[in-house]
Amino acid sequence: MSDLPRKAVTRTAKLAALPLGFAGRTAWGLGKRIGGKSAEIVGRELQQRTAEQLFKVLGELKGGAMKFGQALSVFESALPEEMAGPYRAALTKLQEAAPPMPTSTVHGVLAERLGADWRELFLEFADKPSAAASIGQVHRAVWHDGRAVAVKVQYPGAGEALLSDLNQLGRFARLLGPLIPGMDIKPLITELRDRVSEELDYELEARAQREHAAEFADDPDVVVPDVVHQSDQVLVTEWMDGTPLADIIADGTQEQRDRAGQLLARFLFSGPARTGLLHADPHPGNFRLLPADPEAGPDTDAGPDTDAGPDTDPEAGPDAEADGAGGWRLGVLDFGTVDRLPGGLPDTIGDALRLTLEGDAVAVYEMLRREGFVKEDIDLDPGAVLDYLVPIIEPALAEEFTFTRGWLRQQAGRIADVRSPAHQLGKQLNLPPAYLLIHRVTLSTIGVLCQLGATVRLRDELEEWLPGFVAEEFKAQETVTEQAGAE
Repeated sequence: MSDLPRKAVTRTAKLAALPLGFAGRTAWGLGKRIGGKSAEIVGRELQQRTAEQLFKVLGELKGGAMKFGQALSVFESALPEEMAGPYRAALTKLQEAAPPMPTSTVHGVLAERLGADWRELFLEFADKPSAAASIGQVHRAVWHDGRAVAVKVQYPGAGEALLSDLNQLGRFARLLGPLIPGMDIKPLITELRDRVSEELDYELEARAQREHAAEFADDPDVVVPDVVHQSDQVLVTEWMDGTPLADIIADGTQEQRDRAGQLLARFLFSGPARTGLLHADPHPGNFRLLPADPEAGPDTDAGPDTDAGPDTDPEAGPDAEADGAGGWRLGVLDFGTVDRLPGGLPDTIGDALRLTLEGDAVAVYEMLRREGFVKEDIDLDPGAVLDYLVPIIEPALAEEFTFTRGWLRQQAGRIADVRSPAHQLGKQLNLPPAYLLIHRVTLSTIGVLCQLGATVRLRDELEEWLPGFVAEEFKAQETVTEQAGAE
């Protein structure tokens, strides 16, 4: 492969092969069953073959096809277990790797964007990429001042490929829907397409990453590598080693799973409050678990900013030692997709959560109607709306909650079952555009928490960071109590 496949006809043909392939394998399975194989064995073989083709096509095409695959990968927890295995293996690969572009292409981009003498900027530069992602790949290098850095190089033609893929996938949305039961694929593809221009703009990405790096510079729990240099199609950031979250999901200890889950929830809700930005690409490839190191901040072995993530220190696997559960830190990568929320997350989310937990069906319904979640020409029973919401927000009700694939499958099944009241009611609800990205990020984060099987004190993070979740009168009373105690 000399470059990212850019001809529209070539990419369209490859993507068109996906739904055709699914149909072909169904016919093949029927033939096998007639020949005497059990439905269970045939079903397993079908899923394996489908998963293999999915990874092969999406991985080769990169661009929007791979971005779509990465977005789907965090929802594999919602699949029935007999289907989840093959897809889990194939889709997880998309979080960490894809076929790389040739060295000559990489050197050409660096010469064009950094100048013919680009090698003088580096003491070392590894031609073999440490990660290949949807719109760019990462190379490990040593900057001229001795810092270990990650160099993200954008694929030539990435923008054209992204739009082409997402437009084509949009046409196949109905056929791709069965990949994730209970999930509407079309809005996901539309939302990904709307974010293309931002993700291709490395100047915007560098700005968002710098803001996060500055805010979290002295944070004991979250590490964000700083930006070293940025130009069109090339982004150089500090390198960050650590254990990818995908490895923790596969082999991590329960202590690591719980700590990673807690910090992931903390970053999701604290990020907008502290920076006015929501990190909007929460798949496991964008996070690392780092041992505590009181002597070193983000500058030590700091890292890349990519939607797939680098190779990790071969000496540090999921069982690397840390000073107890509290010793692990969360490394965060890839700020190419962010939602700009100058006031933090909307108060409406916290207010609605609080009122739902309090069981105030009428107040919740009025708020949802006011914000556009229930359209003016729709009339719903407030009690039924409350019944629909309560199981979904169960994690916020408990002091601590264990996220599991089984729980997520139960929620997905409840909403996907056309015979259930939840399905009928869900069809009548609306998601206002301003909440689209927040909704996707929240669902994706829950998907990752379920992959981790983490026990998380979610309510603690909501009380600390989510506006509106704690009633104002209660906050005022807390302030008075604290002041009285200080006196």
